[in-house]
Amino acid sequence: MMPRSDSLFARLFGVFLAAIVLAHALAFAWFSRYGGPHQPPPPPPVYAQEDGLGAPPPPDTRDFPPHEAGPPPPRLDGPLIVLGFQLATLLLAAWYGARLLSRPIRHLAEAAEQLAEDLDNPPLPLTGPQEARQAAQAFNQMQQRIRGQVQQRTRMLAAVSHDLRTPLSRLKLRLEQIPNTQLRERMAEDLRDMTEMLDATLGYLSQQQSVEALQQLDVQALVEALAEDACERGEDVGVRGQCAPLQARPVALRSCINNLVENALRYAEHAEVELRDSAEWVEIRVIDYGPGIAPALRESVFEAFYRVEGSRNRNSGGVGLGLTIAREAARRQGGDIHLEETQGGGLTAVLRLPRTPAYPA
Repeated sequence: MMPRSDSLFARLFGVFLAAIVLAHALAFAWFSRYGGPHQPPPPPPVYAQEDGLGAPPPPDTRDFPPHEAGPPPPRLDGPLIVLGFQLATLLLAAWYGARLLSRPIRHLAEAAEQLAEDLDNPPLPLTGPQEARQAAQAFNQMQQRIRGQVQQRTRMLAAVSHDLRTPLSRLKLRLEQIPNTQLRERMAEDLRDMTEMLDATLGYLSQQQSVEALQQLDVQALVEALAEDACERGEDVGVRGQCAPLQARPVALRSCINNLVENALRYAEHAEVELRDSAEWVEIRVIDYGPGIAPALRESVFEAFYRVEGSRNRNSGGVGLGLTIAREAARRQGGDIHLEETQGGGLTAVLRLPRTPAYPA
């Protein structure tokens, strides 16, 4: 099966064929102009001998230096000329061919990064060679399927939220009719846990599909505002260090820091936020002096609904989504979160954000 004339193979083949023909044409033209053999110098003139009709021309008595034959001029031909033409044209063809190969891949990579940020981005244009058009069409179809699945999940979550909250509300009313006080309190606690888990799950899923543009954000002012809000509620939160503004998603970053602070307050009743700034990164360290987490479990706690047994469990509050939501929000901004032990005992959550985000959103 012959390749189509608009395919990438045909274009690359045409480019290199034209380069080879051009190299030989230039070499032929060069040799035609400069590649002929050197002509020997003309012989000296021969004067006619005396034949009685006249005397020979008188000798020139002017004093001329003796003629010395110099070296022949350099020849402008040879195998190096041929190799030079071929090398120049093939290098030019290779550069252009590499651009033909990389341009569709670069456009596809940029579209994939934009898709991670916003599912409603416009589709890729169906331009370029045949292979690039096929890849763009497949990418556009994938984007439509993902958008449809997300919309279907959103509708399903809305229905689940509505259908579950109604019976939960009825159960709360019926609990008041149970005469056994101990049983009533236990059932009320279970209902609170179910409601809290439902709210946290719906919030987590809705945050995953939310779209927010990057903005110049004063991170230090945001952290100080969160600390003041916590202090007004009677919590103990301190802030130290300084940080210059950076490009970030305000709502996602606020949710991330707030979850880290609430996690520290839940288990240590005190949190300290330290800001560290550099040319490439901004670090926000949320420090507590609570029971801490064993090193082997510090990655597991970022899994959804994972709760550490013992001091960090549901009896202390939470459903196991706080750190999951925080890491998701950090990674959407090109950063990440890791946990380390606080000096003197406790847990420190380290949020690192790049000065110039380059991420999958």
